[in-house]
Amino acid sequence: RRGVSHRRQVAIRIGFKGVQVGHSRVDLLVEEQLIVEIKAVEALVDMHTAQVISYLRAFCAPLGLLLNFNEALMRRGIRRVVLSA
Repeated sequence: RRGVSHRRQVAIRIGFKGVQVGHSRVDLLVEEQLIVEIKAVEALVDMHTAQVISYLRAFCAPLGLLLNFNEALMRRGIRRVVLSA
């Protein structure tokens, strides 16, 4: 309702040195700048962060949020991921 553009389940190609090595889907892409990856797991692990970093690189997006909905308090389930240059 606030006019924030977003897309759900955006297809993404994962490449390495110019060669496509895989594909996946980003849960939510907000304003073509913010990637939101949604999980419902016991605990977030490094693999989840690496997944978001791969998405950030593929989209050339600067910021990602990793949300784990399997937490008693939502603030404990939020991890901010910044793509460093």
